[in-house]
Amino acid sequence: MKFSTRAIHVGQGPDPATGSTIPPIHLSTTYTQAAPGEHKGYEYSRSQNPTRKALEQCLASLEEGEDCAAFSSGLAATTTVFQALEPGDGVVGGHDLYGGTFRLLERVFKRWGLEVAFAADASPKAHERAIAALRRPRLLWLETPTNPLLDIVDIPTLVQLAKAHSMIVAVDNTFATPYLQKPLGLGADLVIHSTTKYLGGHSDVVGGAVIARKKETMEPIRFLQNAAGGVPSPIDCYLLLRGLKTLAVRMDRHCANALQLASILTKNRGITKVLYPGLPEHSGFEIASTQMSGFGGMISLQLEGDAARTRRFCSRLKVFSLAESLGGVESLCCHPATMTHASIPKDLREARGITETLVRLSVGIEDVEDLIADIEQALRDE
Repeated sequence: MKFSTRAIHVGQGPDPATGSTIPPIHLSTTYTQAAPGEHKGYEYSRSQNPTRKALEQCLASLEEGEDCAAFSSGLAATTTVFQALEPGDGVVGGHDLYGGTFRLLERVFKRWGLEVAFAADASPKAHERAIAALRRPRLLWLETPTNPLLDIVDIPTLVQLAKAHSMIVAVDNTFATPYLQKPLGLGADLVIHSTTKYLGGHSDVVGGAVIARKKETMEPIRFLQNAAGGVPSPIDCYLLLRGLKTLAVRMDRHCANALQLASILTKNRGITKVLYPGLPEHSGFEIASTQMSGFGGMISLQLEGDAARTRRFCSRLKVFSLAESLGGVESLCCHPATMTHASIPKDLREARGITETLVRLSVGIEDVEDLIADIEQALRDE
């Protein structure tokens, strides 16, 4: 089956008891057993739940992996991957990571005994230097496109580098989604999602997921999913399954709107730089063209002027909502320095290019002419 068909049908067959086309939401926390230890595969909903199982089957199919574990948030999924490592193991992170991932590594897992190094930029050489700085490199954690600078990382090249050091490769595929990019097919071992974003797609559910290329890689993560208990509710799983049904059509519109908007904004005098991997002048355009089937719905802008002018721009927007998160049908504007990446120390944040004049746009599926007009009116000086 093709992608859109799998998104609608995998794990979501008619209910065998009633014929219900949409599978029921299984809210029960516990399951009656015929005798001690004799049950129908379900005992307690932290350990197993039919609605969660349906979601996990669908996500594994879309990412073309052998197994999936769903979590209550993207950070719960990320935390579990790090918890599966041993004290003394080394983690290499990218140069431009989501602020929550950076915070976990720097302020939580370093105290637990993980050794952490960050690549200086997106290049393989920078990642190789970071690996060399660790005593026992174990996990390479990648984002591509990165958050919020939208750099592109060469997944196959970095997989080859990591395997030379016997490292696991995990890719946060939240920005691209499995519709646009298949990291497991490019050699990665794990894919991580904040399912809150494009997979849910309607800004009404928080969730996360880890998908493994090989089932055995999931074993320690599956153990921790149950032991630590960071699982999503059945209603959350149902909402995510509903969102997945329209993922392909939504992503087509996100990509089309973002490309048109980015192209027009490159001509605006109020903007010093437009960051979008679908623009030919973007440094990662060629790599993105080979490992992605579309360039996504995220754009970042460096605005002219100072922090005060950037603040005025964010407040003047009418169609774009000034809000955290991304990937919903509605367009959002984020100021990373004070919102999603505020946990990164200011000197390090600015050295990486996350300045007070950077804004990140999650381009929704509204009429693109309205989005263009909204940005242009917000950029006008009073």
